[in-house]
Amino acid sequence: MESAYNYFGKILGTDPFILEKMDMFMSSKLSKKGTLDELREKNELAMERVLAPLAKNKRNFASVSALLRNILIEDEKELLKLLESIDGQDEFDRAAILARSMASPEQGFFLKREKGKEILRKRPPHKLLEHFGFKNVDQLLKNLEVTEIFSALRFIETDEWMHATFDSAYSGFSKEDFEYRDIEIKVLGTEWKAVAEKFVAKKHHNVSHLKEFGVIFLNPVREDAPGKMIRDFALLLHYFHEINFYSKLFEQYKEKPDFAKHLKSLLRGDVREAKARKEGDWLIVQRYLWKIDPKDERLFIPHVNPESLHWHRAERDLAEYGGFSDTKFNLKIWNDEDWVAGFFDNKLISFDLEDIAMSYVSYSEGKEDEIFTYHQHEALWTHIFRAYVGGEEALEALLLKNYEKGIISI
Repeated sequence: MESAYNYFGKILGTDPFILEKMDMFMSSKLSKKGTLDELREKNELAMERVLAPLAKNKRNFASVSALLRNILIEDEKELLKLLESIDGQDEFDRAAILARSMASPEQGFFLKREKGKEILRKRPPHKLLEHFGFKNVDQLLKNLEVTEIFSALRFIETDEWMHATFDSAYSGFSKEDFEYRDIEIKVLGTEWKAVAEKFVAKKHHNVSHLKEFGVIFLNPVREDAPGKMIRDFALLLHYFHEINFYSKLFEQYKEKPDFAKHLKSLLRGDVREAKARKEGDWLIVQRYLWKIDPKDERLFIPHVNPESLHWHRAERDLAEYGGFSDTKFNLKIWNDEDWVAGFFDNKLISFDLEDIAMSYVSYSEGKEDEIFTYHQHEALWTHIFRAYVGGEEALEALLLKNYEKGIISI
């Protein structure tokens, strides 16, 4: 039988020797022998759970891809039916209500809205003022809510303005500038339509967030292509978990004298270089580096990506939701599939909901060769680490404890 090192090395596109060294070190330090062999078996069983409708002799790249697309589109229909059963002003409002019910978010530690107003007064956003025809910041704040304004800045102001504002305004914050309050989800009004369309054109989804303010935004731009609705709704759930995670970090750093320094680093998403890692270390990678450079060496060495933890929880919310209506709703097939993948006709297929949705959107737009697997890759690295250290809660505790260093040393 193929070794677990070769098995996962192929899936991750990494040298099996790297996995072997990692496994030997982690096994000796944590007395967790056979971890990768167990995960290989679980990966096969997780694929079989989804592929059961397909005869084994008919499982090729085309048939497996088609099955996953069909499951996704049927589940998207189920989600749309559930949304129709919820009371709300429109589909965006109903999505916000349902997402909050699914995620059940906790209160968080967030920047006071008044501080946002202070930033705008110190650094007037001239292009935004011009866009709405306002003469000054006071007039802007009288007509628009401060967190809505911040959601739009990155798409109207220049990069130079954004960087200068971030460096100057965020350098003076302390714990007194933060407060405990609920995570807020806002559906932007029609006055934001032009800005929202620019956002969707750039990001290809209609959901955004501000971690430091604890706010999630739904842009009022309908995405009709198959797969986009379930993709964006899962992203909405993901942001609840991401904001909650960062709130814990804000609170963790509040007693440190260099609180503002830590805050800025968190919001920038700083990642340590590969050379900073020693034997037994796992890098903490805050971003999806694949989107910047698919060949970034940090993608192929032991690392943990908090994003994959947030996605795991979001997809579990979607899969385990019982609902508060009479609408039939069962998306359980996606639970704990985020890290699962396999080769068919020598081509890798990810079983992660987000990868499948993104690949399906590309397929429906005529880009059949655009297959996404990067969410699964990061989820698998994170899942491997989680298996060694004893589960999801242990994983999160180690992430929070070591976020400042950017490295988890075993």
